[in-house]
Amino acid sequence: MDIIEAIILGLLQGLTEYLPVSSSGHLVIASKLLGVEAEENLTFTIVVHVATVLSTLVILWREVWWIVRGLFEFKMNDATRYAISILVSMIPIGIVGVFFKDQVEAVFGSGILIVSLMLIVTSLLLSFAYFARPRAKESVSFLDAFIIGVSQSLAVLPGLSRSGTTIATGLLLGNKKETMAQFSFLMVIPPILGEALLDGIKLFGDSADAMAASTISPLTMLAGFAAAFLSGCVACKWMINIVRRGKLIYFAIYCAIVGILSLIFLG
Repeated sequence: MDIIEAIILGLLQGLTEYLPVSSSGHLVIASKLLGVEAEENLTFTIVVHVATVLSTLVILWREVWWIVRGLFEFKMNDATRYAISILVSMIPIGIVGVFFKDQVEAVFGSGILIVSLMLIVTSLLLSFAYFARPRAKESVSFLDAFIIGVSQSLAVLPGLSRSGTTIATGLLLGNKKETMAQFSFLMVIPPILGEALLDGIKLFGDSADAMAASTISPLTMLAGFAAAFLSGCVACKWMINIVRRGKLIYFAIYCAIVGILSLIFLG
């Protein structure tokens, strides 16, 4: 992988992590088109995912600080309830990560067919959410958080958008658009950091992975990180405004087109 390819994949990761079009699916498609197996290089994957988490912290720093400050009051306030909701949403993805990690990794290696089909499923979910008439609940309940967490665990399938699936699920449950955009982006921070930590441990404990990591230069890694971080900042802020305005139908159309085209020409 050279610097240009790292920048392209980094930009793609940052943009598609927040836009409801599936970052994993687009990385698979882009890697196939470029002839790069970036998803198989553990170090690069860790770097771009950490970059997108940092972009979330930058854009939503007020919300993150509100949660942290509320937790240190050591009482059941709105911030504490919000933090508990995020923890509840992590239960399903935690179960998948601990007990089904090998099966998930096998799915990622199953080719373009699953990506194409899941992009079409993402399109359907976004369409349902667009035409739904939410009750505009002010806060995410613990039950809603768990159900949204289940949808996040299903979104480990490449091509099934995590943000699109969680936001669509929350809207169908009756939560406000702006509430779901914020919750969707904040709930992914702990799982991504946890996955990056586990992958990092695996990387340093496995000599084969360490050798694979050396094939990408530090400068190339830095280029991919910077591209993912900057595009992540733009996409995160943009996506919050898009959800507020209820424009998810355009992404539904886009996912349907990409899914069908990749199925025809790359399948």
